[in-house]
Amino acid sequence: MKSMHARLALFLLMMGFLSACGVQALQTPVAISQPAATVILPTQIPSLTPVSTNTADPTDPPTTEPVAHAATVSFANDIFPILQSRCINCHGGNRTEEGLSLKTYADIMKGSQNGLVVTAGDANNSLLAEMVSNQKMPKRGPKLTPPQIQLIIDWINQGALDN
Repeated sequence: MKSMHARLALFLLMMGFLSACGVQALQTPVAISQPAATVILPTQIPSLTPVSTNTADPTDPPTTEPVAHAATVSFANDIFPILQSRCINCHGGNRTEEGLSLKTYADIMKGSQNGLVVTAGDANNSLLAEMVSNQKMPKRGPKLTPPQIQLIIDWINQGALDN
């Protein structure tokens, strides 16, 4: 019984470390040879969200503050390294699937045999954003992370500039 408790404690400790480090858990289920123990969790977990310290009089009219926009995404510094590490094997070099080369900015903007893949200023109508967001691309190798996908979407929405 002590071994079961030790394993459970070790498992919970490791999950805590993994979630604190921001590491994603495995997608595949792990087979457990022994029946799982029931864990009773507290009914309320304390919130780490800071409590509002707004001391403004509720009768005061709300102030309008400018909304912070996402920082400008750079093709050379942000987008191209992603494409080089995840896409060039199939869309660059001697081989370009679907006639799409992602080796240069000009190649990307030229599109593929199926037409444009980037509609500058409109990620919702850009095939590149759709394919990486839906995890259809890259087909081989690791998928893009949510921050990488967001960078591509932001870059397209900001006009897909060659900067």
